[in-house]
Amino acid sequence: MHDVSPPPTSADPRARGAGQGDDVPRAEDAERFAASRNRAAAAFVRYADALAEGAVDCPLPGAGRTVARFEALTAVAREDLCAARLVEGHLDAVAILAELAGEPVRPGQYWGVWAAEPPGSGLTATRVGGGWFLNGLKRYCSGAHSCTHALVTARAEDGPRLFAVRTGLPDGPPGAAEDGHRPHTGCRPVPGTWEAVGMAGSDSPDVRFTDVPATAVGGVDGYLRRPGFHHGGVGVAACWYGGAQAVARVLFDRAGRSGDPFTDAHVGAVDLRLHAAETVLRRAASDIDADPLDESGTAGLRALRVRSLVAEACAGVLDHVGRATGAGPLCHDERHARATADLAVYLRQHHAERDLAALGAQVARGAGEGR
Repeated sequence: MHDVSPPPTSADPRARGAGQGDDVPRAEDAERFAASRNRAAAAFVRYADALAEGAVDCPLPGAGRTVARFEALTAVAREDLCAARLVEGHLDAVAILAELAGEPVRPGQYWGVWAAEPPGSGLTATRVGGGWFLNGLKRYCSGAHSCTHALVTARAEDGPRLFAVRTGLPDGPPGAAEDGHRPHTGCRPVPGTWEAVGMAGSDSPDVRFTDVPATAVGGVDGYLRRPGFHHGGVGVAACWYGGAQAVARVLFDRAGRSGDPFTDAHVGAVDLRLHAAETVLRRAASDIDADPLDESGTAGLRALRVRSLVAEACAGVLDHVGRATGAGPLCHDERHARATADLAVYLRQHHAERDLAALGAQVARGAGEGR
């Protein structure tokens, strides 16, 4: 990924209200929160526009150049993990719509994938005549103030489904109302539901849906059953890896200058972990290209392994960089402090022992034999 245009300013309508700070109830935090959200939204919009114009290249997973896709995600994450979270969602939506024969993403559209299913309330989908309507609360909706469209999961009478919606944001692209997903005021971020320090700029509050018209994408449970679900999970790990590179930057800047063997030892430990993460991501990309439709039935196992390995490597980077550099960079280097906080939160998208248990259960059934 390369920079093709200057980022929109907070006054640019393409920022989609990212600088409003309207969901932060404490006035003393509003300015910083809004700046973080605006910075990530601007980078997201810039990347999506460049992708639509053909100025950047991000192949679909399994199309023969998956390593280039992972490298693109890593490059964005290395600069800003919050922007990478939004870019990853948009690119995932492009891939999902292609895989499930949905309408393709058009220029001027900015998509998210809102598919978190934590315990508690969620979305329900009701069929009325020939259409669908969504109601309820969706949590962790990254890009809630910058996405013009979203793919969302909801419970229908016949089972879980995926739907495409217009978010109802103002300043939509020209012609958006004619694209089949009309803006709707019933899709509203809930104030005060995203007060994160790490990943603040990912703008991931709850969103309340009230009779929001939606278009079904794929069949019942199609979102989870498709091979691309697991390919997309590896793409998230590529973002973690880029975040770890950003955290390591301050340590590598000291390499060779300190003359301290303990610092050198930390540099070596971090290098090993980054090398391991890159290696497993490249191997995963090659395996995905060799079996894009998961005819071997190994995509789920691969995703669990890669995500766990990369998450462990990134956690090690956080630990070694912190021990090597102390509190100084965290207190005096805003870029490093932000990268550290962002990565610590983003890694929690890995479900730790739950994912390891799922991996272990597959291996116990013989899924890992000969690998």
